[in-house]
Amino acid sequence: MASRNRALFSVSTLFLCFIVCISEQSNNQSSPVFACDVTGNPSLAGLRFCNAGLSIKARVTDLVGRLTLEEKIGFLTSKAIGVSRLGIPSYKWWSEALHGVSNVGGGSRFTGQVPGATSFPQVILTAASFNVSLFQAIGKVVSTEARAMYNVGSAGLTFWSPNVNIFRDPRWGRGQETPGEDPTLSSKYAVAYVKGLQETDGGDPNRLKVAACCKHYTAYDIDNWRNVQRFTFNAVVNQQDLADTFQPPFKSCVVDGHVASVMCSYNQVNGKPTCADPDLLSGVIRGQWQLNGYIVSDCDSVDVLFRKQHYAKTPEEAVAKSLLAGLDLNCDHFNGQHAMGAVKAGLVNETAIDKAISNNFATLMRLGFFDGDPKKQLYGGLGPKDVCTADNQELARDAARQGIVLLKNSAGSLPLSPSAIKTLAVIGPNANATETMIGNYHGVPCKYTTPLQGLAETVSSTYQLGCNVACVDADIGSAVDLAASADAVVLVVGADQSIEREGHDRVDLYLPGKQQELVTRVAMAARGPVVLVIMSGGGFDITFAKNDKKITSIMWVGYPGEAGGLAIADVIFGRHNPSGNLPMTWYPQSYVEKVPMSNMNMRPDKSKGYPGRSYRFYTGETVYAFADALTYTKFDHQLIKAPRLVSLSLDENHPCRSSECQSLDAIGPHCENAVEGGSDFEVHLNVKNTGDRAGSHTVFLFTTSPQVHGSPIKQLLGFEKIRLGKSEEAVVRFNVNVCKDLSVVDETGKRKIALGHHLLHVGSLKHSLNISV
Repeated sequence: MASRNRALFSVSTLFLCFIVCISEQSNNQSSPVFACDVTGNPSLAGLRFCNAGLSIKARVTDLVGRLTLEEKIGFLTSKAIGVSRLGIPSYKWWSEALHGVSNVGGGSRFTGQVPGATSFPQVILTAASFNVSLFQAIGKVVSTEARAMYNVGSAGLTFWSPNVNIFRDPRWGRGQETPGEDPTLSSKYAVAYVKGLQETDGGDPNRLKVAACCKHYTAYDIDNWRNVQRFTFNAVVNQQDLADTFQPPFKSCVVDGHVASVMCSYNQVNGKPTCADPDLLSGVIRGQWQLNGYIVSDCDSVDVLFRKQHYAKTPEEAVAKSLLAGLDLNCDHFNGQHAMGAVKAGLVNETAIDKAISNNFATLMRLGFFDGDPKKQLYGGLGPKDVCTADNQELARDAARQGIVLLKNSAGSLPLSPSAIKTLAVIGPNANATETMIGNYHGVPCKYTTPLQGLAETVSSTYQLGCNVACVDADIGSAVDLAASADAVVLVVGADQSIEREGHDRVDLYLPGKQQELVTRVAMAARGPVVLVIMSGGGFDITFAKNDKKITSIMWVGYPGEAGGLAIADVIFGRHNPSGNLPMTWYPQSYVEKVPMSNMNMRPDKSKGYPGRSYRFYTGETVYAFADALTYTKFDHQLIKAPRLVSLSLDENHPCRSSECQSLDAIGPHCENAVEGGSDFEVHLNVKNTGDRAGSHTVFLFTTSPQVHGSPIKQLLGFEKIRLGKSEEAVVRFNVNVCKDLSVVDETGKRKIALGHHLLHVGSLKHSLNISV
């Protein structure tokens, strides 16, 4: 019997091998999905929509005119149904590229030909670099790898990234996906990453390398907190907060980044589902901002507004409301199932469907999908050789290095000297992390280098887990023994996707389980430097570690991507001088104990004991503040140029010429006729590296306006990343537009220029500026 089983096993193994080999051969012969294959079907050459020489509008009009209503409806969903008689294949719209090509969504996958792609740090860490050129460089690499995968049938062309929601509350499970809490940083990240994804090497604005999508529009930043669910949450947002906090990144995406798509969110805003709100979709995105592209729902959002929010009485009514509001594409199948019924019931007409699919087709045409064989087009030469290249993997390492934030460094504990450290104890639940390092919405990385592996490449290292991330049960004794025997200790703790993720928000800001006890006892036993490394998306209340003299250094490393271990070691051993800054406030636990996550208000309300949110409005105690960071060197700032007075010239009949005004509208002739050649002026700063080693440094320009209209305590006007050698200096210039950069949003959501005393901040420098009429 045993020998027969072995024989059967051998036959099964051979059969499996045969299937795998056939599968691999099939993969090796994979080709991209595209329409208008005139080589395979010459009759298609006579179709106007296949003629790349015509305008996109003319081609779209021709294509839509050839389709039956049933065929049109097939193009309303993310799994678009092809029309073989016209040479149009089925297409999967849903691909993700949050921080590298992902296999989430079904539009992209990894195969024998392309087993992985470069996995960059999770967005929150990349944002901490405050390096706009890095944001765009990552986007460019991701789009190149995406095109390379598309050419062998492994990827789509439409990627639903980036996430540009504001990280409003520290408990949010998806804060890791965002650029942080500041609208200026989030906007600059959005524009740069979108350009990196979309811009073609030829520079033709009517062409797209891949199509990006800014999500989740709008005021979406709660998933599941104490049974408050994203599917039923009504975000009550005043017009002021909407205009100056939640909308700016999306506006920048569309107006400045020229993004090809915007995704509406699950939640309601002021009682209306975003995917069925004509004011938010047709009115703002397509009307005010002039989107050149398509609007897509978050997955099943139309189903959600019917079944969970009860915003429509029937599925057909839900479909009609979303289409009439301006939705073009439904992620999943709901609109495809019920659109015909909506038309037959007279709830929506065929013209609305034509409009929606026209936007979808126009996007695919800009991508070259209807231009025939992609291998004969601009990116046709890309392939597996262009994925996971040495340069791309080095960029992933450098991105992690640039984002890592040094928060504490007692008596110059770091960098550690490799020659002085003979034995290094590497301890903690994330000390040998792999998948944790790449956060969520990830793909398959080229390879992993864990923190343990990265450190062990430099010095002899011994590892002790201590506990897993949840840290319910901990072997603290073994960790303590190891720490007591080593020259130095690196503790790598924090979170993973079991703690913070899509669909799961935190309820407190403590390190999970017994992690604090593990850290404290290991530090107490250590006889040398103790470096605490926090791997997480959101911040923690680590006041205990900040105040513990035995913990000599603290670093936050986000979710640092596939090369995270190398980057961590580069910083710890001084091969890289840390230059990241926190992109969000780290609050104490007491903050979340008195602030419901469901309260969307950004501004404080003293009458209700509500402290406000983010560095712009919150004045209470913090563990670490927005933009906090340390470095291994020192940078000094000196103001060279900035005006003391800006005079605005008003029309003779302007009411503020004859009466006292606190503010003016931030539009009008006075915005073109201010001092120094219009409403612009320059701020020049001399920045000098006065330390003993080279380093990079972010120069932040903050502004404080007169206290009118509930203006922010301070807000980020701009930032510039520079690199200076030892004793090197450079001049950093900021161009300031009075009406755009120094304005505030009033209670009705309109931009106003506050008259009177403004303050510009750069580091410890403060400069007074008066705006008058």
